[in-house]
Formats: sequence, structure tokens, C-alpha cells
Amino acid sequence: MHLLTLIGVLIVIVGFALRVNALLVVTVAGIATGVAGHLSPYAIVSEFGRAFTQNRYVGLVWLTLPVIGLLERAGLKERAQELIARVHSATTGRVLLLYLAIRQLTASIGLSALGGQAQMVRPLIAPMSEAAAEARYGKLPDKTRHLILAHAAAVDNVGVFFGEDIFLAMGSVLLIKGFLDGNGIHLTPLHIALWAIPTAVAVFIIHGVRLLLLDRRLRRQFKGGQS
Repeated sequence: MHLLTLIGVLIVIVGFALRVNALLVVTVAGIATGVAGHLSPYAIVSEFGRAFTQNRYVGLVWLTLPVIGLLERAGLKERAQELIARVHSATTGRVLLLYLAIRQLTASIGLSALGGQAQMVRPLIAPMSEAAAEARYGKLPDKTRHLILAHAAAVDNVGVFFGEDIFLAMGSVLLIKGFLDGNGIHLTPLHIALWAIPTAVAVFIIHGVRLLLLDRRLRRQFKGGQS
């Protein structure tokens, strides 16, 4: 009976492999798991409702994306590129290093939503990083452009991932506490948050060096000829 409840996982794998509508696949998988677990129809529907209520913030993306689309249509990307091109000391690595610092600091005080791939990286950070390189080296080949875009996306992920653990009320801190409690290690969220600070500092230094090395790589590439 316990193995039968895993049928939902199988349905998800097969459904996604066949490229069936994702919402339909997940719904069928949830119902099948509930039936296999001997839940009543009322309990299954209740679980769907509870999951929707707990994760309703996910739907906010449908409000964010149209706003970003309108801003881009109005020239947000071009204005960001023009702004960074006027700053002669700006380089791709420095722009991303500044955003890394901001992302970590804001996440450490609970403002993890102040940023993100769709909200900040796509419309602002990535274009500014590209503009900083184009202002110094001219038109960029696709390979270099993709390299810069990848670093821009990575900066956001690294900053929020290691910054949010410093904030006590973040879900990641509670997850760590629950895992440690389950293994007989009892710590308060305050201890976990405090010990996350050295990790965040180390990550900032390590990734900051990687960003400065990106500047060095771009200088070498355009000094010695594009590869």
C-alpha cells in the first residue's frame, strides 16, 4: 500500500515525458495518490484546497510578468543600457558584484522578493551587464553575450540563496532547524542565522572573485581577438 502511493510520481514522470498539459498531469497525480492512500473524495479535495491556500503567492507571477512586459515595451531595457554606458568605470563584473551585494543584504533582512530572474535580472541586470561590456569592447559575439547572461542569472541565485539564511523567519532556516532536530541536533533559529553569516561572507568573496575574473576574461578575449 505504501509503494502504491508513489503512483503519483510515476504519473508525473510519464505525463511530462509525453508533454501532456502540466496542470492536468499534476491534478491526476494528486487524485491518484489520494485514492491509493485510501483518502475520501472530500479529503482529496480538501488537500487540493489546502495546497492552493498555502502556495497562493505563486500566482503573483501572473501579475508581475505583464507589468514587466509593459515596462520593456516602453523602453526599460534601452534606458538601463544607456544609463550604464554613461558610467565609464562600470564593467560587467562590477555591475554584477554590486547587484550581488544588494541581493545578499536585502535577502538577509527578509526582502527576498526584492529581486529575481523575472523582476530584476531579465529587464535590468542582464541588459546593464551587456551594456557595460559593449561600451568597452563594442558589439559582442553570441558566445560572450550568453556568458554574461549566465553570470547575471547566477548572481541572483547565489545572492538570495546564501543571504536569506541570515533572516530568522525565512523558511530555509526553519527547514534547517527541522532537519537538525530530526537528527538529534537541537539549535535555535538564532544560532542557525548567526552561523549563516560567515557562510554568506565567504560566498560573497568567492563569487566576487569569479566576477572580477570575468572582467579579466573579457579583457583578454577582446585584447587577443574574439574566439
